[in-house]
This record gives sequence, C-alpha cells and structure tokens, in this order.
Amino acid sequence: MLAKVEGEKPQKGGDRKRRHPAEDGGRGEWKKKKRDEEDKEGPKAKGDGGRKRLDALSVGYFRRVGDRLSEGFEEEDEREMFVENVLAEVKGKASLVATDQTGSITLQRLLELSNPEQVGEVLAELGGELGSTFKEASCDRCGGHVVESALRQMSRWDEFSLKDPSKAAEEEEEEESAGVLETQVLSLSQVVRDNSAEFIKHVHGSHVVRTLLHVLGGCLGPPRTEARPGAKVQRAAPHLTDFEIPTSFWYELKSLTETLMENINLSVTDGAASAVFQTMLTVCHRKRPKLCKQLLRRTMEYLTSRSSAPGVSPLLVFLKDQASSRLIETIIQLSHKSLLRDLYKNHLKGSLVDLALHPIANFPIQRLTAASAKCKLFPRLFDELVQGVEAVLAAGHMGVIVQLAESCAESGEKQDEMMRCLLSSFHCAEPGSRHVCCLPLFMSLLTYEVYYQSDSTEGSTQKEVPLTSMCYHGSLLVQALAKFKERSHLLSSLRSLSPADLLTMACDPSGSHVLQALITTSSDKGRGKILKRLEGQYVQMACSKLGSRVLEAVWNSASVSQRQSIAQELVPSESKLRSDQFARHVWAKFALSHFAHRRAHWQEIQTGESKKRKLFSDLLE
Repeated sequence: MLAKVEGEKPQKGGDRKRRHPAEDGGRGEWKKKKRDEEDKEGPKAKGDGGRKRLDALSVGYFRRVGDRLSEGFEEEDEREMFVENVLAEVKGKASLVATDQTGSITLQRLLELSNPEQVGEVLAELGGELGSTFKEASCDRCGGHVVESALRQMSRWDEFSLKDPSKAAEEEEEEESAGVLETQVLSLSQVVRDNSAEFIKHVHGSHVVRTLLHVLGGCLGPPRTEARPGAKVQRAAPHLTDFEIPTSFWYELKSLTETLMENINLSVTDGAASAVFQTMLTVCHRKRPKLCKQLLRRTMEYLTSRSSAPGVSPLLVFLKDQASSRLIETIIQLSHKSLLRDLYKNHLKGSLVDLALHPIANFPIQRLTAASAKCKLFPRLFDELVQGVEAVLAAGHMGVIVQLAESCAESGEKQDEMMRCLLSSFHCAEPGSRHVCCLPLFMSLLTYEVYYQSDSTEGSTQKEVPLTSMCYHGSLLVQALAKFKERSHLLSSLRSLSPADLLTMACDPSGSHVLQALITTSSDKGRGKILKRLEGQYVQMACSKLGSRVLEAVWNSASVSQRQSIAQELVPSESKLRSDQFARHVWAKFALSHFAHRRAHWQEIQTGESKKRKLFSDLLE
C-alpha cells in the first residue's frame, strides 16, 4: 500500500509579516543571485547540504507513472513490462528517486508490483557497496518509506518459490531471485547492528528498524501511514499477519535483538528508541516466546537496577515518564504470571492509587489491571485500587475505573464490592431509594447531587431530570457492569426510566450500546419488562441510525411473542418505514410484509428460527 511521506516542517517565524526587498539591506538580491548560481550548477536541494535532487523533468515523469499505476492494468504481462521499463529508468539513480517526495511515493507503489529480484536490485542500489549508504537512505524522510516498502515485499518470498512447481528450472531461478532480496535484507540488518544507536534514535530510521524486526520475525502489520493533523490516534495494537521466512532470518533476529539490548539505556530516555524495543518484544512474543521471556527478564532487570531514592523503586520514576511508561506497558502486556507477581510485590505494592492518579502512570496501571484478571493477583490489586476509586474519578482517569470493572467481569471476582464502591462514589448508596438512579449517574459520570441539582440535606426526594448527558467512558463502564452476575441495580434503574428517556438512550451514540447490552443479555422475562416500557417508541427507533441497530439486536434475541408485539406496532406505519433510509432495512429484515399478509407463514418461520437459535445456544453452553 502506498505510504505517504511527511510534509515539510513549517519554517520558524512563518507567521511574521513579509518585508519589502528593499527593507532587508539587499539580502533579497543576494538570495536571488544564489538561486541563479544553484540553477546553473544543477538540481540540488536548497538548504539541504547541497544534496542532489531529481530535476523537474524526472519529477514530472514519476508523477505520470503514478497516474498510470492508479489506472490499473488489464493484463499481467502489460503490468510486468511497465514495471520493468520504469525500474530501468530508476536504475542508476535509485537514491535520488527514493529521497524525492514524488519519486518516493511512486517507487513504493512499483515495489509492490515487482518480483523479489527487482526489489532486491533496488535495495542493493540504495545500500551501495557493502551497504554503506543504507543508513543515509533509511534515515531520510522519503527514503525511509521506500526501504520499508522494499522490506515488506519479503512477505511474498514463499509465493514465488511455490508459484509453479512443475517447472524445475523456473523454480530455481525464482529461488535465486528471492535470494537476492534475502541477501539485501541481511545486509541492511548488518548495517543496523553496526549503527544501532543512531538508527533507533532517528525519527525515520527507527521505523525502518521496526519494519526490519517484523520481517525477520515473519509477521507484518498494516503499512505505516502519516497521521493527518488533528486525527485521533488509535492506541489499539495492529493486526499482524504471519508469513514464511528463510532460515537465515531466524538467526539474524537473535543477533539483532542482542545488539539492540546493548543500547537498552536509550529505551527509557528516547521515544523513538522506546518504540523500537516495544516492537522487538511484541514480535518475539508472537514468534519466539522463549527469546521473549529472556528479553523481558533482562529489560526488567535493567529498569529495576537503576539508582533511585533509598527505599523507592526506580520503576515508580520510569512509570511517570512518557517514553519508558510505554515500554513498561508492553512489558506488562507480554509478561508471564511470575513476572507480574514480582512486579507488584517488589515495586508497585502500596503505590497503585498514586500511580492511577498520575496523568501518565495511570496507563500502565490499566494494563496491569487487565493482565492480572487472568491470575490470582487480581484480588490484591483490586483491594488496593478500590480505596482510591472516588479520587481517580475526580481526576478524570476513567480508563482505570472501566478496566477495573472489566477485570471484575472477566475474573468473576470482587463484583459485589465493585458495585457497592461505585454506588458510594456516585452518592447513590444511601438511602436505598437512590439505587434506582444509578444508571443515569454511571452513564453521565455525575454524582447524585450534581445530576439532580440537589443538596444532600434534602433527603431522598428527587425531581425528574431528562436523560441527556451520556458520555463515552460512562457507556463503557455500564457495558462492563452489564457482564456481572448480579445486575439487579442496573435493570431496576433501566426499568424506572420513562419511555422518552429510553428512546433518547436508544438513539444516542453512547447510550445505544448500553441499552443493547442490557436488553440482549437479560432473560426472556426481564427483556419483556423492558420491551413493555419501549412500546410506542419502535417506529421512532426504526427511523434512527443508531436506534434501528438497537432494534435489530433486540429482535435477534427476542422470543416469538416479543417479536410479534414489535411487528404489530411497526406494520401500521408501513409507508413511513419503507420510505426511511434506515427503517426500510428493518422492514426487510423483520419480514414485515409477510407478517401483514401471510401471518401464519411468518409465525412458522419465526418459530423455526427461534428453535435453531436455542439449539445453537445450548451447544455453545
């Protein structure tokens, strides 16, 4: 896939008022003269150490190549001939093309269509004799993307050796061509090992090292793209795809990790280096578990051996640092049970609440809470963290609270204590009449007094407040609580809401997930009580983007009699439903035309589906 290169950085003082050429003491004329001299000397990068760049004609050529690639090819032979011809033009000036923005983008797309031998030849030219120029290309803001794209083509290594087994001669040639790429990958790895500190600290070179680790390990994620300004950063781990690798890569990965561990000090001080070590641990955990265990142990030994204040673990300092905290997060996620126990017992015990209140350290605490749900360590973590729940809520670190509830649901432990703690933190534990208010409070993350705008001295009386303020983390919290064994407080609170509030909830981006979770996981009797409250709202739900999805989920979990009640309310509004962009899908999926005109047939179909669903649910249980 095409990877975009980074845009040029804005110049300092770019927002200053532009001056007239005469006001700068003749500097404008001097600059003009210098530009004329540069044009005579040839295409060089201005302000870039005199490095050569592609001339305008070449840039235009590669732009047209990119346009042709976008059009696609009808015949494979035509595509192969086109790629071969363009790569012939690239030959001899691959470095110039790779370090040019337009040339880099086009070359990346060409490499995806090239065979291993062609990719290997491009890499060989970028690396120069004995790989001496690999560092320059990899650490360039455009060239780094080309090197990464070339490395990623190694995932197609086994395709060429198995393409046509009946032709022995061609098979040998393809293996040799794939061997060219293998040799260049190993050459690049050698260069990285020789200059590991410079590579892993470099903003562009570190990405090449991370891709190299993935390739040597035999697993790849989606290609790197530049984030758009203002775009939300996704912290979720990327999906990795495994592929076959040459035997030489198995040994080279071990050598590369050993070299990187010599620079482990950089992993706690530099953000780019920290990301490299995170990738190294993730790849080894997936492909080389024994090696990963050794690396985790050695990394923890280094982190815990640093000097700190007497009686204070150095991890408490590292957890509050942006670079090292991300590394510790990865270590926690990949660690085995004994390492987690040691981490808590010897370094974090008694400090969890303080760390949960820290703007950076609270994220590793979330990872620790999630990892501990699968072992006996969780009850001890819970007993310590639960003491600071209200303070953590006040700090706005909702990820800690949500993860604590998720871990309670996953482990099956401490669920009653968690619910009591939340009722107390939101000030709806006492008197008992306030329990029915818990759902709106949890979803809005507001205390009883703030939500109902009342004073605690007013007693248990409360005024009706329309359900409006629902937030993302509040929704996640209730969805986690919906997985608890005992959910009577939530269900009672849901049934106490007015039909208008239930409709608002169903059509809200956050509330719709909560309503769906509570209805679909209820028993037939409990679901029937909630659906009774929703009567009269089904048409409006069906005409809503989010409400229609909730209605479909409810339908899939409903009994035949409950489906019949929903259909009876929807059918009289046939014209409205069939003309609505969302409701028309509901009409079709619920087979409401059958219900209106062939009810007996509809009843027979729904009964059959209900029996199948029950049979499959019994098998899964």
